Amino acid sequence: MNAFQFQSLSNDPIHGYIPFTSPENVPRGEVSERDIIDHPWLQRLRQIHQLQTAWWVFPSAEHTRFQHVLGTMHLASRAVRQLYPSLAEVCEQTPSMAYVETLMRMAALLHDVGHGPFGHFFDQHFLSDYGLTHETLGSEIIRRHLGDLLRAIRGNPNSRLASGETLDPEQIAFLITRPTGTAAEQPAWLRFLQSLFCGLYTVDNMDFVLRDAYMSGYSSRAFDLARLLHYTAFTERGLTIHERGLAALVRFISVRADLFRAIYFHRTVRAIDLSLQDLFVESKPFLFPGNPLDHLDDYLHLTEWSLLVRVASWENSTDETLRALGRHWKQFLGRKIRWKMACERTVFFKPGQSEQASIFSDGRLFEAAVRSHLPTGLRDLPLRFDPPRHVHRPGAHAPAADQNFLCDAITGQIRKLDDRELFRQIPVSYRLCRIYAEDGRHNAELAAAMDELTSDGVDDPTNM
Repeated sequence: MNAFQFQSLSNDPIHGYIPFTSPENVPRGEVSERDIIDHPWLQRLRQIHQLQTAWWVFPSAEHTRFQHVLGTMHLASRAVRQLYPSLAEVCEQTPSMAYVETLMRMAALLHDVGHGPFGHFFDQHFLSDYGLTHETLGSEIIRRHLGDLLRAIRGNPNSRLASGETLDPEQIAFLITRPTGTAAEQPAWLRFLQSLFCGLYTVDNMDFVLRDAYMSGYSSRAFDLARLLHYTAFTERGLTIHERGLAALVRFISVRADLFRAIYFHRTVRAIDLSLQDLFVESKPFLFPGNPLDHLDDYLHLTEWSLLVRVASWENSTDETLRALGRHWKQFLGRKIRWKMACERTVFFKPGQSEQASIFSDGRLFEAAVRSHLPTGLRDLPLRFDPPRHVHRPGAHAPAADQNFLCDAITGQIRKLDDRELFRQIPVSYRLCRIYAEDGRHNAELAAAMDELTSDGVDDPTNM
């Protein structure tokens, strides 16, 4: 019965009960996991939707980044419980299981702490202005505001750190950022663990695929999580899936791609994104004072809730510019979207095909090519060109390409995943090439131009 004193529970629709430590069940002077969960930087994620703008299209998909990071923390424990024995076997200096599990749980909990309003949209249209991503910004938040608390955590619901062990916030920052040239400076065990945040299947994307599929109504059981984890282990090459689990991995990759097509890249979702982009570019000088690294206290209070409340008030501003922007925001918030999809074609890129040589890899080249195929009188038509890209799996030279491997069921040899035909059949990436117009009067001509473009071999800008 004493075991119940060391954990509290949160009930989750995806994973069931999620345990965590609370102040009441850790020794005085220690920091519990709930102290991190209840911290303002984490509670802020309750006010940022997980699905960027898709919640305007899928009414039940109202879940937030907060729910997602709790689920990711839970998956981190499941993954470590499965993978720790093999990690310790192939990496001699691996810390205790309690340390690895606690480290992974905190990295999973904090991996989205740097997100701004509208998630990845904010990365692209605001943070990039300062050379930042939500990951690099999140790392700074961890260092400046959460480091001392993290060092005082002494365990998780399953185990406690040894007397000489202390969580290192720098290791958490390393885990949540994408691989760089400095990764070689880190110990092997930590580099291997990073693949559970940056590889093909991670504690992050396994949670959001299950959660987004369920909350949007797409599927209540999108892929076989238990089988995927069961047939995964660390080998001397890195995170490796046994051949018996390969079909489960392919299913996961397929479902994730379907979610991009059906939800994240839904035609109306992208139309909303295009309208938001136009409005946001004009509005952002009035939304935040500058580089978030110089204004972290202000960034703490910048959420979708605060942003939408602020722009809704602009309609009554005495400033003419803000008043005009306020009228546009009122239309946007009323879902009066300017752009309507006119036509769509999907372009797949298989292994060996150069995506960079394709006109569809650049929105400006895509636009120029389409307009050159339109009748002369339509070439100046108000249009928007949107070629969103989804990566099914990393290409041969991508940073994440060496994160995942395959164990041959017969020989026991560790191979590249591309050695199996089942995996080779998956495209490297695809682009949904769409044209948006203000109305549908010229959809036929636009579709004809797209058909010419995709059928006459135009994949090089010099051929236009």
